[in-house]
Amino acid sequence: MPELRTFRPAGARVVAYAVAVIMLVLTAAIAFALPDEIYFTTAETVTLWIIIVAVLALLHGIGRSFVRATDDGVEVLNGYRRHSVPWSDIEGFAMNSGAPWPTMVTRDDERVMLFGIQGSDGRYARDAVEYLRGRLS
Repeated sequence: MPELRTFRPAGARVVAYAVAVIMLVLTAAIAFALPDEIYFTTAETVTLWIIIVAVLALLHGIGRSFVRATDDGVEVLNGYRRHSVPWSDIEGFAMNSGAPWPTMVTRDDERVMLFGIQGSDGRYARDAVEYLRGRLS
């Protein structure tokens, strides 16, 4: 049976979706609390919704990031950008002390940040990097 392991950011994911919910609740609360004398033009309303949707898309991008190790290689989803790299093309994984996330280095010296593994997750992040390094051997 093929081995598949997926890593997702724990803290960053919780924060991203919590901020999204809080932002929507506050927006609705402010909208209902405004007096009737205050109104927005169509252009202002559209602009406000564009900003809200952009922020929600950014937060969702953070929350959906992952690093997936399969028998074939490593699949990385950083926000809305996907990378699939076979094990034979991977030189190694680097995560310096205090780094926000690890980096995958390819044999072509391309560097791919692994947002799905957040340094702020502590032991989980260190274990994930060690697992990926172990798969290279």
